Amino acid sequence: MLLCRGHVVYQHVMRCAGVVLFISIVGLDAAAAWPVAATSQAAASPQVLDVRSGALTLRAQLWRPSGSGPFPAVLFNHGSYSTDDPLPPSDPETLGPVFARHGYVFLWLHRQGTGLSSAQGVSDGDQMARALQAEGVEGRNRVQLQLLENEQLNEAAAALARLRARGDVDGRRIGVVGHSFGGSLSVLMAARDPEIRAAVIFGGAAGSWNQSAELRERLLAAVGHMSAPAFFIHAANDYSTAPGPALAAEMQRLGKPYLLKIYPAFGADAGAGHNLVFRSVRTWEADVFAFLDAHLGR
Repeated sequence: MLLCRGHVVYQHVMRCAGVVLFISIVGLDAAAAWPVAATSQAAASPQVLDVRSGALTLRAQLWRPSGSGPFPAVLFNHGSYSTDDPLPPSDPETLGPVFARHGYVFLWLHRQGTGLSSAQGVSDGDQMARALQAEGVEGRNRVQLQLLENEQLNEAAAALARLRARGDVDGRRIGVVGHSFGGSLSVLMAARDPEIRAAVIFGGAAGSWNQSAELRERLLAAVGHMSAPAFFIHAANDYSTAPGPALAAEMQRLGKPYLLKIYPAFGADAGAGHNLVFRSVRTWEADVFAFLDAHLGR
């Protein structure tokens, strides 16, 4: 595995005729590595869909390219939000049109207690904050893992089923993209669902990796069950850049296909770096869509 702080570095592992190939590209500017190809007109505004998960009726926003399809599709798993730190409405509106412009149906699920689903259930951030206050870090970590492996995973799976059932979606070409808590959720989804064709993880577990041994163990075990290739992404000033390299190293050890990228530091602090996915689309756009196009077969 290669990692060069402040430079563009890839370590790509692919299977070809039973042989594991390692391809490293070092020191290339992101725009020079792959050109951005905007191939489709995006819908001007998203559809708002209902997603049933148990007793909850969650809301989701969907952007799509123009035309009848069927198109490849992506489910986006957002990070953890709370009453004190709510989801900015601009975040889904930043990403949806970009994915649609590149020819993907894009579904942003607002999980319980968050965004358009704020009236349904209690957000993961509020549940973890209550556990932290009552039981300390150990309690917070326990609740986080319970959420990731149960109700939050079930909600994301319900949204994925809703996406697959659409007539304008090619159910054989579906990927997951996740940020932060949603990055961890995307790893667990890809481990459970072999029909997921690609996973892109922005800052997955960056805020929890160093404080939760249980989460580290669960995610390292999960990548062992993934059949989909994964692209792990951090900014150099993320809360922690340890998760991506650790998960990539485990996939390398197991001969599984992956890509790892540490972008240069973005913004003034770790919060800005952690939110690279929303704050600097141009930084990652060419790389991510080259990866998705390669594995979702556009």
